[in-house]
Amino acid sequence: MDKLQLLKNTTIFSSLTPPDLSVVSSLFIEEGFEKEEFILTEGDPPNWLCIVKEGNIKMVKHSPSGRDMIMAVMSAGDVIGEVAVFDGGPYPATAQGMGNGTILKISRRDFISLLKKYPSVALEIIGDLGRKLRGAMNVARELRGERVEGRIAMVLLKLARKLGTPVDGGVDLSIHFTRQDIADMVGSTIETTIRVISRFKKEGIVRDSKGKMTLDVKRLESILKEIEI
Repeated sequence: MDKLQLLKNTTIFSSLTPPDLSVVSSLFIEEGFEKEEFILTEGDPPNWLCIVKEGNIKMVKHSPSGRDMIMAVMSAGDVIGEVAVFDGGPYPATAQGMGNGTILKISRRDFISLLKKYPSVALEIIGDLGRKLRGAMNVARELRGERVEGRIAMVLLKLARKLGTPVDGGVDLSIHFTRQDIADMVGSTIETTIRVISRFKKEGIVRDSKGKMTLDVKRLESILKEIEI
């Protein structure tokens, strides 16, 4: 997908006409990233807004104790850094590559100018921030007090819905997640996560093959329903 097409498919620019999109496209720089590379760093000034073009990026929150938590996994078309760019505060999380990929980036100065020129983009940004805030609040509510099995099942379902490819017998995740990645997403220890994933594998809920994880979505949904009961 070329730069113009990606921007056209990105929610915050969906209201722009083709001529306006061409103007916006000229302000974006295309830049590659590698696995584990820091794209944006928590606490840094908001110099850039980024859009994922290819690959996947994890949003990591650092705690004073040194423990990291993966807040979200971003894929093609997702916007990164808009909270800080919009309000002028430091980046609230670190964006780190999960493999090789490409981003489009625009300077904060140019982006603020766009908001003044195209008010519809500002409204879309506000809507996007609202949806992300609502989603974050829902996740916090769902994870609070949930048993580890439920938290892991919930995270695997979210990954399946966002990054999965339907196959016979389940959904393949398009990228490899380590047990540590999953532990960081649910706020659990690596030992507990390994134990739960091992049980899921024995029960056929999770299958590993050649670095790919295949998930039985219906069984994961059943686990959540059983926990709710």
